[in-house]
Amino acid sequence: MNPSWRKPVGMFLIMALIALWAVVVVTIVELLSAPEWINMILYVIAGFAWLWVLPMKRLLRWMELGVWRD
Repeated sequence: MNPSWRKPVGMFLIMALIALWAVVVVTIVELLSAPEWINMILYVIAGFAWLWVLPMKRLLRWMELGVWRD
């Protein structure tokens, strides 16, 4: 069984997306100047809502199966 090139590429894309998303979220939260407890809620919502649910599901499926959609 030959190793797939999709897994290393996918891991790199996951790390790049996490870094990019962290910069975007921190920038937005700093612009809001909200209290710390609201910032924490915003970080949790941002972390779960976009990063893990939408693009990661498709990226992980592509890494494993080689297709973007069902």
